[in-house]
Amino acid sequence: MPSAMSAIAAAEPAIRAGIFLGVLALMALWEALAPRRHQTVPRRVRWPGNLGIVVVDTIVLRLLFPIGAVGIAVAAEQQGWGLLNMAGGKALPAWATVPATVLLLDLLVYGQHVLFHAVPVLWRVHRMHHTDLEYDTTTALRFHPIEIVLSLLIKGATVVALGAPPAGVLAFEVLLNASALFNHGNVRLPAGLDRALRLVAVTPDMHRVHHSVVRRETDSNFGFALACWDRLFGTYRAQPAAGHEGMTIGLASFRNPAELRLDRMLLQPFRAADADQEPGGRVPATSGTKVTGPRSSSS
Repeated sequence: MPSAMSAIAAAEPAIRAGIFLGVLALMALWEALAPRRHQTVPRRVRWPGNLGIVVVDTIVLRLLFPIGAVGIAVAAEQQGWGLLNMAGGKALPAWATVPATVLLLDLLVYGQHVLFHAVPVLWRVHRMHHTDLEYDTTTALRFHPIEIVLSLLIKGATVVALGAPPAGVLAFEVLLNASALFNHGNVRLPAGLDRALRLVAVTPDMHRVHHSVVRRETDSNFGFALACWDRLFGTYRAQPAAGHEGMTIGLASFRNPAELRLDRMLLQPFRAADADQEPGGRVPATSGTKVTGPRSSSS
């Protein structure tokens, strides 16, 4: 049994990298063939930073946490730590542990996302994800290394407390990466398919609302994989007020394309922004849209 668990941990980087690169290539092709929105900032301006930051994040994680979340799950299982390993591993039937792990970790990511919008110091770390001036599959990669490290610490602690099985953690990591690349896609889905699909999964049209410059829209649709959490906790917003073609992507305080450079992205948490960009602030008139309501973490 330990050898099987070790094999899962050893295979994790290759499995995740293979699926990640495959989904990224598929989404890029889909965007080229059936784009949802016309983009005014070209890929050659945006993609070097978006792809560069994922390289930086990967290096940082491997240096600080070489075993990753799956390795943490292996250690927890070997030591008998966590809820699912209590009572000799009979807290749940064996067949239920993987789906339970995926469900609970997806809820964790939703809650963490809400928290990073609500707490000012965490928002300063997270806002780099929202400073992209366009929205496509590479936007899913725009997370500051500090946020990536904090996310793994939160996830690792949850994996240990839960006693999550390594197979379940690996399944979740693959699902999360693939879902993020998909729901950040600048791709067109038939309206009926989008309505049906978003009953279960987060679609590009659903998550794009979250990247609106309008604060009440930014603070909605926090889910990454499963669509149920936003409806359950009242953070669901069906469409942007300006429509998907008319909405403005990004943050009002960071409109200069120079902000898309990798060096500026890395400095983002340490730079000042207008008060309207912080939780509790107000939103200025932007791109013809006048919004004066307070920023909320849940609407």
